[in-house]
This record gives sequence, C-alpha cells and structure tokens, in this order.
Amino acid sequence: MSYGKIGQPLGRVEGPAKVTGEAKYTADVLLPGMIWGKVLRSPLPHAKIVSIDTREAEQMPGILAVLTAKDLPDLLIGRRVYDMPVLAKDQVRFIGEKVVVVAAEDPDVAEDALAYIDVEYEDMPAVFDAHEAMKPEAPLLHPDYRSYAHAPEKFFSDIPNVHSHVTWELGDIEKGFALAKQVFEHTFNTPAVHQGYIEPHASVVAIDPDGRVNVWISNKMPVRARELLADVVEIPQERIVVHLAQIGADFGGKGSLMDAPLCYHLAKRTGRPVKMVMTYTEELMAGNPRHPTSVFLRTGVTEKGQIVARQAKVVFDSGAYAAFKPVPFVNIPGAKDAAGVYGTPHIRIDAYSVYTNCVPSGHFRAPGDLQVNFAVESSMDMIAEDLGLDRLEFRKQNLLKDGDWVPGGPQLEEVRVAETLAAAVKASSWNQPKSQPNRGLGLAVSHRLIGTGEANTQLTLKEDGTIQVLTPVPEVGTGAHTILQQIVAETLFLPLDQIRVETASDIFKTDSGSGASRVTYVGGQVVQQAAGELMKLILAVGAKGLGCAENEVVFEGGRVVHSDSDGSLSLAEVAKIGGDGKSALRVKKSLNLSEGPPVTTFTAQVVELEVDPETGQIKLLDVVTAHDVGTIINPLGHQGQIEGGLLQGVGFGLIEELRMEDGQVSTLNLGDYKLPNIRDIPPLTTVLVEEEVGPAPFHGKAIGESSITPTGAAIANAVYDAVGVRFHDLPITAEKVYWALRQQSGGKG
Repeated sequence: MSYGKIGQPLGRVEGPAKVTGEAKYTADVLLPGMIWGKVLRSPLPHAKIVSIDTREAEQMPGILAVLTAKDLPDLLIGRRVYDMPVLAKDQVRFIGEKVVVVAAEDPDVAEDALAYIDVEYEDMPAVFDAHEAMKPEAPLLHPDYRSYAHAPEKFFSDIPNVHSHVTWELGDIEKGFALAKQVFEHTFNTPAVHQGYIEPHASVVAIDPDGRVNVWISNKMPVRARELLADVVEIPQERIVVHLAQIGADFGGKGSLMDAPLCYHLAKRTGRPVKMVMTYTEELMAGNPRHPTSVFLRTGVTEKGQIVARQAKVVFDSGAYAAFKPVPFVNIPGAKDAAGVYGTPHIRIDAYSVYTNCVPSGHFRAPGDLQVNFAVESSMDMIAEDLGLDRLEFRKQNLLKDGDWVPGGPQLEEVRVAETLAAAVKASSWNQPKSQPNRGLGLAVSHRLIGTGEANTQLTLKEDGTIQVLTPVPEVGTGAHTILQQIVAETLFLPLDQIRVETASDIFKTDSGSGASRVTYVGGQVVQQAAGELMKLILAVGAKGLGCAENEVVFEGGRVVHSDSDGSLSLAEVAKIGGDGKSALRVKKSLNLSEGPPVTTFTAQVVELEVDPETGQIKLLDVVTAHDVGTIINPLGHQGQIEGGLLQGVGFGLIEELRMEDGQVSTLNLGDYKLPNIRDIPPLTTVLVEEEVGPAPFHGKAIGESSITPTGAAIANAVYDAVGVRFHDLPITAEKVYWALRQQSGGKG
C-alpha cells in the first residue's frame, strides 16, 4: 500500500533544537536562587551505620543544609517494589549507596563538605555472587522483603536472597527429556554493563509558595515519576508538576527517580530550588546497569536432531536492591526467551532475581534478551557440532512456525523467521569457502515480542489551523515524536509542518511512558484513533459553518469542502467556528493494551571476523543483520535504530564490562569503562524482510530492541569458527583470546 507521509525518511522533529544547542536538558535548568546538592556515598559493601556526625560540615561557609535518613520520612522507594531507602538508615548494602546529602550555592563547596562528615560503620558479612547468595549460609540482605510495598507475593521464594522466582512452562519437561536421544548441558555468564547514555541522571526541584512542586528530571516515564515521587515524599500527586526537558538518551536506564526525592527534601528545608547532577563516576558506581547473568541450559534432542526439551535456569544478579525493575513480577522478562526462536514442545524456564552486595541492576535495551540469547545461540552451535550436524541446517530444522507457542507469550501468527534467516545467509559470505586461516563466520537468531502498556494523547485544532499533539512520552532519542507526527499527518491527510508534537504530563493521570518498544505500537495507535475522532469533529463543525449536512462535506487539500458546491473552509476557519475564536475542537484519548499481539519480530545476524593469533585481537570484517519488518514508518529512524543497537551489541560481545571486585567497581570513568567508538563500527549490511503484517499503525513492527540481541552470540560463534576456542563468558576481549590460544597450544608461543 502506498502512503503519503508514512515511509518517508524524515529527520527528527527535535533535531534542529538539538544541533543548534537550543534544546534544554534537566542539567540546563537555571532558576533564581538555585542551589546544588551532593551526596556522600558508602565506601563499604555491607555495614551497620553506627553513627553519623555532620556538625563540622554544617558549620562550613556556604553550606545550607545537611540531611541524613533521620531527617526524611521512613519510607522506601522503587519502580515497582519499594525496597530502597532514599538515604541509608541503619545499614548500607553496596559501595556507592547514598548516606548523607549536602546543599550549597556552589557545587564544589557542597562536594568539599562531604569530606567533613564522619560516618562510623561496623562491617557486616557481604556476598558478591548471586549463586553464593542463594546458599543457606549466605547473609540475608533483606530479611523483611515480604513486607515491602508491592513485593510480588506470587513470586516469593524460600531460597535465600531470591526476591523473585518466575517460571514459564510449555508442555511437560519430563516427557520431553524422555523423548530425547541425547541431553546437553551448558552454562554461560555475562557481566554488568552500563547503558552509556550521554546525559547522566539529573534532577531539579522547586517548591512554589503555594506548595506546588515543580520537577525537572531525566526520566522517560514522567507520569509514573510523579506518582512515585508523591509516594516517597508523602504529598498528593496533584501538587506535583513534572516539566518535560529533553533527555540525552535512555536505553532503558532512565525510569527511576534517582536524586529527585533528595532535591525535594533539600528544597523543602532551604526554601530554594535544588539541582543534582550525577557525575559519570557516580553513574558507574551507583547507576542501574544491565544485570550480570548466569544461564544454565539443558537441552534434549532426538536422534534426528529435533529439539524436544529445553530446561533453563537463569540467575540475575539484582545487586543490593530490586528498586530499578519496573515489571510486576520484579524480575527480568528476557529470561522467557531461553528457548530461542525454536519450536520446542516441552520447556521449563526458571528465572531467579537475587540480592547481592553489588551495584543495583536495572533495565538496559532488551533486558535479559542479550544474556539469554548468547547462551541459546552458542549452545545451538555446540549441539550441532556434537551431533555432527551443519549448524545452519540444525537451526532451520527447529525453527518456530505459525501456530507455535512461545513461553510467556501468545500462539504465534505470521512467523517470518525462516525467511529472515535465509536473507541474512544469502547476503553474507556464509556459503563461500574460507579465504584464509583465522577467519570465521558466526550466526545467531533472535525474536522479540512487542511491549504493551498505557498511552495517552490530546489532539487540538488550534486557531492557526495547526494540529497540536500532546503526549506525556518524552523524546529519548528514538525518534518517537517524529513517528507520532507522521501517523497524525497521514491520518488527517495534512502536511507534516501542520502537525506539532509537544510534551505535557500534568493533564494525564497515568501513562506507561517510553520502553519495551511499545511507543509506536501503543502510542501510535492512540494518536491515530484520536486523529480519526478529531477529523469527525472537524467535518461536523465544517458542515455547520457551510450550512449543510455532515454527509455533504469531505476533507480535501486541508479544507472542509461542500461536495455539491464551491464552498469550503480552511482548518483555521473551522477552528474559529468551533470555538468562537478559542479552539474547542479537542480530543483527549487513552488506550491501555494489556495483552500483546500474536506477532513477533525476528532478527538474524551473520558476523565475519578475523583473529590475530599473536595478540588475540579480533577484527570485525563484515556484519549482516536481517530484520523481519512490517511497514517502515520512517526509514531514516528505522535504520538508525538498527545501527545503534547493533553497535551496542558489539560492545556487549567484545568490549564492555563493569568490573567489580568484592562489590567495588574498578571501571569508574569512561577511560577505564570502554564503550564502542567509531573505530569499532564494522562494515554493515542491512537486509529488510518486508511484509505488511505488523500490529502497529499502518502495519508497522517494533525495531528498537531487535538488532542488539544476537550480536554477542554471533561474535562468539565466529571466534570459535576462526580459531576453535569456545567462550562461555562475555566480553570476548583480546586478552581472553590470547590466553585461550596459549592454553590451546599447550602454553607455547
């Protein structure tokens, strides 16, 4: 089907403001009388707080307030379960936990004052490994967990420190293994990795004389942020206004309040606006990185190579708190994909989220998907080799088909995995002989169901004839506002410059915000529906202005036209008629989708690389990424999502690791914590398997969390193909390859 605005490669609606410096982020907010807040953090992973002496800091020139837990309400916070204190009260549970907050007019003065605060600690037993934390003798980090607000009772566990145990099942796992000729067991591990967004978390709070609380925050869910802040500072939501500033990327990591509650308490104490901006050292020490994960797979296969059983145990290191997990079961949803893209009839997946004395973990683009896919797709190559089967043919033999069920999901329709895999292989050099030694090809396939949730919008025909689209979803760098503009323009048959997308949170009571690849699906549907309703209002008012019946008018060329005469009205004229000079043509719409569609999206990647046997250095020679897509609403933004996600996948596979030893992060700056840069970008070929079967408006499909997932596994499989070394842990650094090759050669070389 052909469209007018849909399918156009458009630049971002917010692009000009960003490239000219006009865009304002939370850290840019300047208010009269504004002061700064800084926090003192724990140097110990687990300790009792014996005493806190702030007297010397309080007496320093320029210090306006010093607060400890005793100055705050005795409440806990979190995105779902409330298990994390605003400031540590009786004990600290990780290195970097907030203990004292200081306010001053000069941020350097506030920072200096932290050195004059004396905190006496008493060491407590600590545990830094999730498996160790699950043992009976491990210290219990949250003995009162079951009493916490919003703790998921259905998923409680009697295993020590497991705050959520979720099980997904299909068929009968014991029956499945009884059918198997051979059973394979493999274990894989992945580390914590940071989202790497450009803008660190920032918060600003200003309290008006009438008690209204104004908040600016780096948060992708402003309506939810208002709700959470109201809970933790004990005021009605109606008194809080979240002002939407630009967000300098999110990648899943900006859904929490971070320092906003502290800003509120400092503002309340001092009567002045307060700003807090985390340094990147604080981000790496106390942000909410991707969960370190252990994946154990047990796979049953028949004599003919058919997978009949898959048992998985996925252990997520939650860190000291579960506060950064937003889903109701307070676990990581990607665990449910431990069967991969394969039609396995008998499945049992157990996901354990476990408290340790490490940095609290949170969401990062495709949470859980990467860790699990690395395990699943590595094991596919290993099983194929052990069975003497071709690794591509083994995959093809077991792929999902229409009518198959996936754990935790629907019975699938319109399955395009075979076509997507074939497209990736065809565009690569898979079927060509190796050109030289130490070169290898790796393959990995993944799928991702689209997210659900609630979305809201308000569309208004303004006096100048433009359409104002209000959304509570901030632009986090995904191009969401451009997509919404295109959907409304296409629905109303209007030029793009006649559609203005703006953000507002105070007129909406609830909203799921940005995340789970749902904005185009849920947010797109709600603006499309609202645009359709607004069109009906426009035609009704236009007919009234033209003195005819509604069935006698049509909308053509941006005007309401009388079909039987030359009479017509512009949208500006319709707006004046409808509101007597003040536009009353307005549609406010809400949509809540609790169940996803029976359609998923597939990604297949082929990586070609070369390993230097002398140094272990890996060079990516070519990457092919094939995607099962519906109608592409904005090709420019769509390709940007593919390329950006894939490069993060390269980081996950080869480079990134938030290194910790006994709970202490050692990579505390972006010199030590390596992110992929322009030199790490491989030659890339994108293949799109297009068909108009998507669930989003105009048959679109999600893309934002697709390309990142299979890259790590494809790299690991390619390294094995190149030099015969199988890695069960990521990242695969040059050092790891070097020592593995030395071991392979018996220490020679």
